Amino acid sequence: MYRVKAIASGLTRPALYQLKCLHNQRFAEVTCVPFRKYASSAQAESFLNGSSGSYVETMYESWQKDPNSVHKSWKAYFEGQEFVRPPSLGGSVPSLSSFSSKDIKDNLEVGKLIEAYQARGHTIAKLDPLEISTANLDEKTELSPSIFNFEESDLERKFTLPTTTYIGGSETEKPLKDIIERLKEVYCGHIGIELMHLNNKEQIDWIKQKFETPGIVRLTKEEKNTVLARLLRSQKFEEYLAKKWSSEKRFGLEGCEVLIPAMKTVIDTLSDRGVDDFIIGMPHRGRLNVLANVCRTPLERIFGQFDPDLERFEEGSGDVKYHLGMSIQRLNRVTNKNVSLSLVANPSHLEAVDPVVQGKTKAKQFYRGDSEGKKVVSMLLHGDAAFAGQGVVFETFHLSDLPDYTTNGTIHIVVNNQIGFTTDPRSARSSAYCTDGARMVNAPVFHVNADDPDAVVYVSKVAAEWRAEFGKDVVIDLVCYRKNGHNETDEPMFTQPLMYKKIAVQKPVLDQYAEQLIKEGVVTTKAYEEEIEKYNKICEEAFIHKKDHKKGEWLDSPWDNFFKKEGPGQERWMMVKPNTAVPEEKLNHIGMKVSSEPEDVTIHSGLKRIMKMRKQMVEKRQADWALGEALAWGSLLSEGYHVRLSGQDVERGTFSHRHAVLFDQNVDKKKIVPLNHLYPNQAKFQVHNSSLSEYGVLGFELGYSLENPYTLVIWEAQFGDFANTAQCIIDQFISSGKDKWTRESGITLLLPHGYDGMGPEHSSGRLERFLQMSNDDGDYFPPENEDFVTQQSHEINWFVCNFTTPANFFHAMRRQILLPFRRPLIVMSPKSLLRHKDAISSFDDMNEGSKFRRVIPESGAATQNAAGVKKLIFCSGKVYYDLIYEREKKELNDQIAIARIEQISPFPFHLVYFADFTVPI
Repeated sequence: MYRVKAIASGLTRPALYQLKCLHNQRFAEVTCVPFRKYASSAQAESFLNGSSGSYVETMYESWQKDPNSVHKSWKAYFEGQEFVRPPSLGGSVPSLSSFSSKDIKDNLEVGKLIEAYQARGHTIAKLDPLEISTANLDEKTELSPSIFNFEESDLERKFTLPTTTYIGGSETEKPLKDIIERLKEVYCGHIGIELMHLNNKEQIDWIKQKFETPGIVRLTKEEKNTVLARLLRSQKFEEYLAKKWSSEKRFGLEGCEVLIPAMKTVIDTLSDRGVDDFIIGMPHRGRLNVLANVCRTPLERIFGQFDPDLERFEEGSGDVKYHLGMSIQRLNRVTNKNVSLSLVANPSHLEAVDPVVQGKTKAKQFYRGDSEGKKVVSMLLHGDAAFAGQGVVFETFHLSDLPDYTTNGTIHIVVNNQIGFTTDPRSARSSAYCTDGARMVNAPVFHVNADDPDAVVYVSKVAAEWRAEFGKDVVIDLVCYRKNGHNETDEPMFTQPLMYKKIAVQKPVLDQYAEQLIKEGVVTTKAYEEEIEKYNKICEEAFIHKKDHKKGEWLDSPWDNFFKKEGPGQERWMMVKPNTAVPEEKLNHIGMKVSSEPEDVTIHSGLKRIMKMRKQMVEKRQADWALGEALAWGSLLSEGYHVRLSGQDVERGTFSHRHAVLFDQNVDKKKIVPLNHLYPNQAKFQVHNSSLSEYGVLGFELGYSLENPYTLVIWEAQFGDFANTAQCIIDQFISSGKDKWTRESGITLLLPHGYDGMGPEHSSGRLERFLQMSNDDGDYFPPENEDFVTQQSHEINWFVCNFTTPANFFHAMRRQILLPFRRPLIVMSPKSLLRHKDAISSFDDMNEGSKFRRVIPESGAATQNAAGVKKLIFCSGKVYYDLIYEREKKELNDQIAIARIEQISPFPFHLVYFADFTVPI
């Protein structure tokens, strides 16, 4: 639609005759009498781009003054055609019939022909190395010259090239046959370009120029040598693994070995543009190859993962080797610049790592002050079936251009082996291409035949340049094949016999490319064979020394100097009990700041009442839930800890209790975040309403939490019931990430409505599921010792809490940051307690001397009547207030004691077992 807007914007109102709707091929009457009706959309838009008589007149007048002042196409038109000078717009509307000579009509047809190739050429491009499939399109693309009213005799005629193409280079006209040949070369060869769905003309022209300019796709001799060397290492690495561990599953890259040169070209190009930090997410396919040849993980360490005698010495739960993460700094030999590469650990759940990578990238950009993404870039690898089929792909794309979640563009590379395990693409997706989802965010898509390394490398370079130039997502679709089955032990002939008969006789891409370069004289046969021998020796040396490699951490973001031990050789982590109390003066200062009306923002009258009540609470040294969380976060900010809160409607709070962002009632988009105005040198508080997504957004926030241990990252579900939409992230990353990949995270999940009882859709954060996933052993009563509490906290996989007081919530928030290790925190946060008259805490429960309480014992009349107490009730969360009201109603205050279990996992065994309601716990 940008084309309609561009035409219309150049017209004065009287000159708006009639615009053809280019999208649906219907006419939209605007004003005046139409000057001509066209049979096709291409005819409606002249190659002169002159739907307006005034525009033509301007060009004509400029040509009269100086023939060289206008584009050559205009010059040729005015000099060589039967041109009738258009009258001024002040008079009657001219008829284009004055210009409808055969030459003009043919030039228009040439413009249509060129646009047809630009828009549809990719549908007949030679993308499949096996030459057995094409895009499943609704209709056959027809680009024959006869469709555009040309005959064979027209092929030698020269035509002026429109300004919408760059195929001529410095030439302004070409014979029709040369135009067609050039268009086929650009758009119908081994590269298929999807660009016409973009809504930005500058970006479309940029892509056209990158591919249409004559000679621009050719690689230099040096570049080809680099590609060959990288391709050699990629293929020979797979061959070596197949030789040494033929029965092991490794999900090799055979059939798409060119992925390694593609990734390294992206890194080279962006490194040259100043990027020095790459966050990578990928599935299992080719992961070991990427670790070896992109991340440059020592081969000894990779080979050690295949040795059963070595695996048991590694940390983690023995998760499969093709899920491991890695972080490394190395010198990029092409640019001679240092780069950092982080390959994020991921589960078998395809595409689940996508939002995690984006969140980690966003956090790294934040800490580096890289708001435009000029230093830190994310790269995501996908399989074709998963890219089309997994909804989290679309949730992640949906975050790509949101101001609070954007990473300023991601490089997406699809390893399109044209099969999903055993499922044919025709059964795996409804779209023509597996990449069609990317069109929704205006990402260009470059399809490329993976058996043409030169084309792949050039496309990768352009994709990287696009990201650097426009800061937007881009997709590379590597159309390849999978040499083996889903894994190396699988038999693919059961389900894809014809495809695998083709694959059986397909010459490997390395062999094809080596033959091509030897024929071109780029490399000699001897030099090529020497490189093979050299790499095989490197692999053999690594195999010999695989048992000598030092134990290494498979971490995608090591937290240097964060983990501390008691002393050299000690394996027990330091058991530090954090002090979560805050001085009274600071509580009062923060409380007054967040309860005061801003001076330059006119807030809602209802908010004025809320702020007034908050200030009164501060003056009384009290805090409700909203003030309690603000005091916790504000105190952490004052100590230099970054706090980020994200989720649906979190700025206001689903139940209108938080109001962390105050909006001006008179000025659009004018707002203030009080927690960012507490102290001059405080840390940054981020609070962001997310898109209506749980899976993608929680994954994003998890990734954010992985980057830096000194960040409190909080995701709040709109209702706890909706957390199950993000169950994959909870199950595969949050609950088990530490055991599988030694990855610690302090992410906090707030699940409102806990157990408030509002019906089947709004009552449960499913506390029981989180307890089922806890590694706390309910059948084992641990021995009591001085460090037991902290040791228990260290060994648990996460904390699960159901609080009854703002003060305990306050301490739990601070504990997340002040502990010497990181564990996720799951909170069954309330709804009814947000404004409950009894759910109020005194500053005494938050200032010096106070602490987090795992169990809160009875403190009422029953403590004065120990002999008369008939029952001790343990409860958790909101039900406590229901119980005390009922106890009061039946006058049983001195007969029934009620203790609250605030932290359910890890369970406070000793506090419950030795519970004595007469003694504070």
